[in-house]
Amino acid sequence: MQTKIGFRGALMLLALIAAARWRGYSRQPGRALAANSPQVVTGTPDQEAKRALTIEERADLHMARKEYGDAVDSYAQALRRSGLSADDTASLWNRIGIAYQAELKFGAARKAYKNSLHFRKDFAEPWNNLGTTYYMQKKYGKSAKYYLRAIALNGQSASFHMNLGTSYYHMDRFDQSVREYRAALLLDPDILSKHSSMGTVVETRESDPKFYYYLAKTFANLGRVDEAVHYLRRAFEDGFHDLKGLNEDPDFKKISQAPVYVELMKNPPAAIKE
Repeated sequence: MQTKIGFRGALMLLALIAAARWRGYSRQPGRALAANSPQVVTGTPDQEAKRALTIEERADLHMARKEYGDAVDSYAQALRRSGLSADDTASLWNRIGIAYQAELKFGAARKAYKNSLHFRKDFAEPWNNLGTTYYMQKKYGKSAKYYLRAIALNGQSASFHMNLGTSYYHMDRFDQSVREYRAALLLDPDILSKHSSMGTVVETRESDPKFYYYLAKTFANLGRVDEAVHYLRRAFEDGFHDLKGLNEDPDFKKISQAPVYVELMKNPPAAIKE
């Protein structure tokens, strides 16, 4: 069973998957789990290293195919290897959590993330992912607390700031929301245009003019005219109509002379009826 969670929900799961980097849940982003971790094995070390890597690859393949139960089984098999370091154990538990979360099994996912943190308390991704489980259940205040923990450990993650900003948006803390979106876009200017290879999110058109207005406002603050106009157009299409407030907004005043913005204001699109 899948849940339709819309663009904002898609952002959250996209951020989760972006943090995953399936081949690398360790201290260095993108690094594969160590195939040469100390182990008590039969056969040669090279043979064991190859076998261990194959388990991970098999689990990653199951994830790509959306075979989440099989992915959990394969990651659990990898966990049973002897001699795993604490970092690698934490990494595998985090992956298991993501597989459970992809099935919307939030309780099992949280248990896996907490197991991950038991082995490595300074691992930022499980804190973020815990927040995402609560976000997807619309527990925005609780999700924000976990995102803040993740940011405290890794303030350079654009995904974490984007997540926190969206939780703040739902809590009507709009100034803080824009601040976090701005931080995310400064860290990764293309974060909103990236796509996940996992493909588990059902994106549906969700009408929320205020959300798109604040995204447009953030881009306008950064002087990124094309993106500001793009999201402002979306806000108009979803029913935004506060032209007076728009004209008085200091962020939009920064781009008020840009030709594409002038053209949009002359001919704002009519709201699209669902």
